[in-house]
Amino acid sequence: MATYKKRGFKPKNKLEGQKLDEHESTTAEVFSTLDESASKTEEWVSKNQNYILGFIGVVAIAVLGYLAYLQFIQKPKEAEATNELLYPQQYFEQALNANTAKDSLYNLALNGAEGKYGYLDIIEEYPGTKAANLANYSAGMAYLDMNKYEDAIAYLEKFSSDDDILGALAKGGLGDAFMQLGQPKDALGFYESAYKHSENDFTTPKFLYKSGVTALELKQNEKALGYFQRIKDEFPTSNEANTIDAFIGMAKSSK
Repeated sequence: MATYKKRGFKPKNKLEGQKLDEHESTTAEVFSTLDESASKTEEWVSKNQNYILGFIGVVAIAVLGYLAYLQFIQKPKEAEATNELLYPQQYFEQALNANTAKDSLYNLALNGAEGKYGYLDIIEEYPGTKAANLANYSAGMAYLDMNKYEDAIAYLEKFSSDDDILGALAKGGLGDAFMQLGQPKDALGFYESAYKHSENDFTTPKFLYKSGVTALELKQNEKALGYFQRIKDEFPTSNEANTIDAFIGMAKSSK
């Protein structure tokens, strides 16, 4: 507790006077130490102010440079890449709906034509853009439909998305590619990642079903039964639920 010393105050005795002298001496030492610390700090700042100002300048330039990059380089680049994406996308959609010449349409989507970029050009020319990321997805799916499974894997692995549908479909596409390459264990891992990516009435039952069928092939019947039962209980109106009783029976009979 602080001691308040009245003006004209005189100690009652010698002992009280000694205590006051000690208190004043301690207070003086504290302020002296603070003064010394402040002086040393000021001295350090004075000696190193060029470095400090230089560091602040570097940080400021970096921030301004980044903002300028976003405004004058990245945004125009994103817009240009998105515009280029329109050309291959039309051939990709035509290929999805075509009964014949699908590979030719996919090749136009992948490689472009008539001076227009295809997916592969966009990936190379506009790295780091959202358009290039989407091009990785589309290129992977195109190769998957063309039965070029290793190429499909290469591009789908580069794609990343938090989107409920596209993220799940990309993981499921990887599962399909590994399944076709005769690697069901790897395929099951991607199918499981696909149905866990998000829960919705489209991709969840779709990849629960593929997980179940693949688990059956791997003789993991208990796991397969769990997947099939989830479809029956949680997604009874899905397409996969139409024949799910037969698969539940298969999983149970093989146990």
